[in-house]
Amino acid sequence: MDKKMERKSTDIDYQLCKPEVWGGIECTINRVQNSFRDQILYSGHYTRQGDIEKFAALGIKKLRYPVLWEFHQPVQSKAIDWSWIEQRLNTIRDNGITPIAGLIHHGSGPGFTDLLDKDFPFKLAAYAEAVAEKFPWLEYYTPVNEPLTTARFSGLYGLWYPHIKDEPSFTRMLISQVKAVVLSMQAIRKINPKAKLLQTEDLSKTHSTVLLSYQADFENERRWLTYDLLCGKIDQQHFFWNYFVSMGIDSSDLEFFLENPCPPDIIGFNYYVTSERYLDEKIENYHCTTHGGNGKHTYADVEAVRIIELAGLDVLLKEAWARYKLPLAITENHLSCTREEQMRWFKETWESCCNLRQQGIDIKAVTVWSLLGAFDWNSLLTCDNNYYESGAFDITARTIRKTALGKMVNAIATTGEYFHPVLSAKGWWNKKGDENQIMMKGKKENQLLIIGKNGTLGSALMKICEHRAIPYNALSRNDLDISNEREVRAVIDEYRPWGVINTAGYVKVDDAETYYNECFSVNTIAPGILAKTCNIRGIRFMTFSSDLIFDGNKKSPYYESDMAKPLNIYGISKANGEQTVQKANPESLIIRTSAFFGPWDSYNFAYTILDALRNERSYSVVKDVIVSPTYVPDLANTAMDLFIDEEHGIWHLSNEGTISWADFACAIADRAGYKKHNLLFKNLAEMEWRAQRPLYSALKSNKGIKLPALDNALERFFEHKSV
Repeated sequence: MDKKMERKSTDIDYQLCKPEVWGGIECTINRVQNSFRDQILYSGHYTRQGDIEKFAALGIKKLRYPVLWEFHQPVQSKAIDWSWIEQRLNTIRDNGITPIAGLIHHGSGPGFTDLLDKDFPFKLAAYAEAVAEKFPWLEYYTPVNEPLTTARFSGLYGLWYPHIKDEPSFTRMLISQVKAVVLSMQAIRKINPKAKLLQTEDLSKTHSTVLLSYQADFENERRWLTYDLLCGKIDQQHFFWNYFVSMGIDSSDLEFFLENPCPPDIIGFNYYVTSERYLDEKIENYHCTTHGGNGKHTYADVEAVRIIELAGLDVLLKEAWARYKLPLAITENHLSCTREEQMRWFKETWESCCNLRQQGIDIKAVTVWSLLGAFDWNSLLTCDNNYYESGAFDITARTIRKTALGKMVNAIATTGEYFHPVLSAKGWWNKKGDENQIMMKGKKENQLLIIGKNGTLGSALMKICEHRAIPYNALSRNDLDISNEREVRAVIDEYRPWGVINTAGYVKVDDAETYYNECFSVNTIAPGILAKTCNIRGIRFMTFSSDLIFDGNKKSPYYESDMAKPLNIYGISKANGEQTVQKANPESLIIRTSAFFGPWDSYNFAYTILDALRNERSYSVVKDVIVSPTYVPDLANTAMDLFIDEEHGIWHLSNEGTISWADFACAIADRAGYKKHNLLFKNLAEMEWRAQRPLYSALKSNKGIKLPALDNALERFFEHKSV
């Protein structure tokens, strides 16, 4: 067989044995009280051009895309402006992607209706008809995303509008939404008979103690209601027929689904680490926000992953396949976590679906959700905290940047495979900590190599590697002289790491004025040697720099593009080190940071202030120097994410907020409950330091990355500090 035919045969085999890769953007427009919250607005997707082209470059086949009722028809009497969605849908189609139109995503409709409005199904169907008339070529639809979940959150738990907490309201909301799906598809198919229904729902499973097994059984039957209704399965012999009737649902409303079956063309399941629940009557063991009950027993409803080993995606998809024998797809797959854990979650989902497909289960696709990340889902959209979790792309600063997850998706979508050393460990949800520890300690090769293990940054990175199950080796200055090129080459050849992180540095700013040879050796020459060696060996490299490369004449935060103008030997050594590293290895990642403090060692400003105040010792603090303090755990975790993302160049990482050293000391004293009379506030000119300092050296990034606010970091520092 010639190479062309062989490649074509391989492509055909891949298409037969692997699911497709789809994408989706978090597009919820939900209502809390009288406020509508729009995820697309938060992400900047309405106005940012080029997003769809970047989605297409991943190799995805279909895209779950919002054609949302609340956005396009906020006022019932006004004509619909289709201009934005028309341009976007055409762009999707022009880029070779099939759109899946979502009409409501965890919403209750525009302001002129709600989930308890008896005309809700007919109003949505009228909108669906208008969509189909405008875009008759659209083939796939999700008229209502997760009807059961939305009914629970709006009618059973009271989290979303109309904020009701009773079972009759829950059942009415569910019936209304599923009826809206049926009527919408009927209206759409009058215009486009080939239109297909992709119905989504949470792929859940409830576990429990023995006492609450009856409640778990009930919820494990309830989880199928959306599909049972659509498939016409709920007749008078079905358990939930009598349940619905007992909740006030008229039998004619149930008969509607028997008379108008609308089985999905594809059943879409959204599976999260929180989809499996655990019920426990011992409520004293859990936070009060988890407490609830059923009138018979009071119990906590918590994430099962915290208590037991999950049943897992394989088991749940097999249960769904056995029940319906309809094509399946994973329509949401996301984890709010560190980068490698996001990748591990997607990897496990992908491999499970590939294996099940080989067993004869018709799994059409795995969906990357959400491509642009999501906002405030940690509070189920009930709080406006601007809490952002990235996805295949990061849009922190409203610019779009592909993450390592996006690169992984691209590889899987085009070849079906992806390899990265961080994926060798199990995700935290597997409860395989012992296996990870054995794996991390079992070998030298193909692990991360951390230089400077005894310093603040080195020990912090070691700690987060252990927490994140990233295999590593760490060396101190006694293990390796990083200014000796021959020794550096020998050690790197011995360990053969996939990445090297240099945290070693000469940090005594005043001493550097005297011991400048040692300072330049450690801060300029050594990083250059490491960068050069990594470049030759094809190894990723990261090192750290400082805010003291600036002269302080600017009165607003310094960005990555600002020119270095150091005032002292230390600053010059760091600026020269940056240039040396970039020349030796243009793919290097250089993190500039400022005034870091953290809970894991006492060698930082926060602990120094606390120690002085605790012992009633006077301490001089400069009052006219402005910095942007950096919390070490935030710095280490974000730097690691960027490193795994394969970013390069100079990046600024510091917590949001600028402050003087004096005000920073006062904030620490206030939170610790100490009086401040032992703090001596002085101007920079009074400090009698040998090395000149900039009066202003706050940092900010224009590359689309930011750390939490300083107040938040200080709160966490006091929560986690060791003494």
